Amino acid sequence: MKRKIIFPLIVVFLIVSVSSSSLFVRCKGGNSTVDTTTIADPTPLPPVLGHTIIETLPHDTSFYTQGLTFYKGELYEGTGDPGHIGKSRLMKIDLKTGKPLKSISLPPKFFGEGITILRDTIYQLTWQEHKVFVYTLKDFKQVKEYDIATEGWGLTNDGQRLIVSDGGGMLYYYDPSTFKLLSKSSIMEGNSYTFNLNELEYIDGFVFANQYTYPYILKIDPAAGRVVAKYDVNDMWKRVKTVKPDVDVPNGIAYDSTTKKIYVTGKLWPEMYQIQLGQ
Repeated sequence: MKRKIIFPLIVVFLIVSVSSSSLFVRCKGGNSTVDTTTIADPTPLPPVLGHTIIETLPHDTSFYTQGLTFYKGELYEGTGDPGHIGKSRLMKIDLKTGKPLKSISLPPKFFGEGITILRDTIYQLTWQEHKVFVYTLKDFKQVKEYDIATEGWGLTNDGQRLIVSDGGGMLYYYDPSTFKLLSKSSIMEGNSYTFNLNELEYIDGFVFANQYTYPYILKIDPAAGRVVAKYDVNDMWKRVKTVKPDVDVPNGIAYDSTTKKIYVTGKLWPEMYQIQLGQ
């Protein structure tokens, strides 16, 4: 009689005490074992969105695009050089024709990477040479050279700081006047660290990044350190391959703040696209 009264009370106690934890009961030889495991709520993965091509523009198939940016309504591009034969360049580009209006070449030993422009000053990363070159906007005259401890991949700015990627899942923030490292942030995608961050562009408080070798543009909230959306450009990549089968990966995001238009391209691509990102 006592057993019949106490057993339901024990069960009620267990149910109340475990609450949101999992409950597992194993009976053996008349004994009950209770194993509780707390399961943390997972952070949802960012939504995968599409895009719409608004306009198709020419792009030089010799350009191994590493950096792409607009400044005061004009387009600039930085290229790399897999063959190390002097094809790493910094250029001002005619958007309608895809041809250089102004161009300088880096010494063959340097592999050019991301570029950005802040206060009429151009910054250009190098890949594994641990150098950052600084130029005047008007005549592309090199005026400074900084050292960087990491590899250089993507480069953009938020109006105050330079923002760098090194091919991993980190964003690094530098003082543009001294190139002193101010801070760094690991970027999460759901409950995992993101990876392969490449070319960068800062748009209205968010950092947009090509994900190297993947058909995605990641939208990053830098304050939260999280990917909040990813845009699938696989159809665009397939389209380019029908025009030129030996194209390389998508790389290059540029935002023209004067027209509010976004442009994208890739390494050795024959075309550049003005796109509208999905919502």
